[in-house]
Amino acid sequence: MKQGFVLKGMQELGQEELKKINRYTRREFSSDEIYTFSVVLCDNEIDRDNERFTVEALKQLAVLFLGKTGIFNHSMQAQNQTARIYDCAVERDTERATQSGEPYCRLVAKAYLPKSEKNQDFILELESGIKKEVSVGCSVAKVTCSICGADLKKGGCEHSKGKSYGGKTCCAVLSEPTDAYEWSFVAVPAQREAGVIKSFSGGEISLTELEKSLTDFSGEITLTGAQGAALLNYLENMKAEAEYGKAYRKELQNSFVKCAGITQPGIPPEAMKRVADSMSMEDLKCFEKAYRQKADEILPLTPQLAAMQKQEHPGENAQFKI
Repeated sequence: MKQGFVLKGMQELGQEELKKINRYTRREFSSDEIYTFSVVLCDNEIDRDNERFTVEALKQLAVLFLGKTGIFNHSMQAQNQTARIYDCAVERDTERATQSGEPYCRLVAKAYLPKSEKNQDFILELESGIKKEVSVGCSVAKVTCSICGADLKKGGCEHSKGKSYGGKTCCAVLSEPTDAYEWSFVAVPAQREAGVIKSFSGGEISLTELEKSLTDFSGEITLTGAQGAALLNYLENMKAEAEYGKAYRKELQNSFVKCAGITQPGIPPEAMKRVADSMSMEDLKCFEKAYRQKADEILPLTPQLAAMQKQEHPGENAQFKI
């Protein structure tokens, strides 16, 4: 898990700032009603997982993070919403270079929340630096090796992240972001200055996070667009698998009823069908196998062209008989 941090609090609000904020409110708010602060979300430096964003990816994330809500500990529940991003931009430091030799760039967001009795303690924690570290969640479509450019999502290459090749540190380069999920206040920072929780596929990790939230669920849960799409795709796959399972169970039931009729002809097929309907899948497989083996003993299958027993007087043309 990798984090960014709150940069500063309570900025001067001009009319342009208020316009940006009021795009997300249901009524016009004045500067006296709003508390704002800046937060570093991520940068283009190689992080502790030996991964880094491209500058272009940061620019794309600046758009994707607009309007995204801040929560606590990545818990996707409505009651955990704290603040909302109303402005986001990439800042460039031309006097500083990253490990990869690029000018250092970071993604800085501006967030707001209403001044209220409920938020007083939270604002105090922001002002005192107690609530400072944040972690952001996003997904990217492309992950490549910084040394050879191989697509790491499709297999990889011979290079190892963190190792040096010709004086260059190998890392995974993250580009083409597809979604920005949320940003969270967390307790323990894991990156020096900024970072992300990444989901390369857009679905796999999102479902894991969603499963955790559903497990801990005690109220409303808010899903991102990517998480909703991933969940829908997962449900569609599960429905298809369920259809295959139904067809397989139907075959087992039919075989069970048929073989039971051979081995126990005194029991009506309707009764055996009711028994099969009430069985678990494991029991049905066990009984079907046992009855099928017994039925094969009673009515063994004989190949159509099985060799005939040798006759005592085959006759002179026996070699032409089948």
